[in-house]
Amino acid sequence: MPSLRLLAPALFALALFGAAAPASADSFSDGQRTDIEKIIKNYLVSHPEVLEEAMAELSKRQAAAETQKHEASVTQNADAIFNSPRQVVLGNKDGDVTFVEFFDYNCGYCKRAMDDMLTLMKSDPKLKVVLKEFPVLSQGSVEAAQVAVAVRMQDPSGKKYLDFHQKLLGGRGAADKARALQAAKEAGLDTARIEKDLASPEVRATIEENFKLAEAMGMNGTPSYVIGKQIVIGAVGVEGLKEKIGIARCGKATC
Repeated sequence: MPSLRLLAPALFALALFGAAAPASADSFSDGQRTDIEKIIKNYLVSHPEVLEEAMAELSKRQAAAETQKHEASVTQNADAIFNSPRQVVLGNKDGDVTFVEFFDYNCGYCKRAMDDMLTLMKSDPKLKVVLKEFPVLSQGSVEAAQVAVAVRMQDPSGKKYLDFHQKLLGGRGAADKARALQAAKEAGLDTARIEKDLASPEVRATIEENFKLAEAMGMNGTPSYVIGKQIVIGAVGVEGLKEKIGIARCGKATC
């Protein structure tokens, strides 16, 4: 005969979901229902840890479902995420793990995340880094992202882009077109060409592509990352990013 510890949760679930299964619920008389409710109440008062266990299991299942959803989204959009001709590629272009960051030039957390990225590039020679402009915060962010795309169009190697990126994201004050053009000038880029390229369909197409990818993966803020099949929302710090890179590389936090 099952113990009360095993029986009570089952009765509890039955009571909760009785409305979804009317045939089972109707099989109880009013007196039986009252007795069941009393058993459940007394059991939960005596064993409140059961609710904690249930909530922990629910959180575990929700996390697993979210992970599966993320992995499916990354798989469906893998080519645009990792191999788009409209993205900036830094680090080891043939690296064994690709680290993709969606960022906004007016995002305070992105300023700190830039230091994390630079640290990872220095310490991990096998890391491929991809940057995608995702201007969600202001019109100034959109203007800065447009200039950044024009910088990428002028500098496919990414060397001057990285210098520009550091100057603009690491600088003080709000980013906008004027500040972005100044950063580009300081990085040795042709600002007249940038002004011309801002009207190019490539600029609009790049930013639209990044927004579509972000929407498909449920990203609603910056910084956000794709590392392997993992989607990471928010600035988790360099150690958190190293852990995700390890999982992508060898299936565990530390390889």
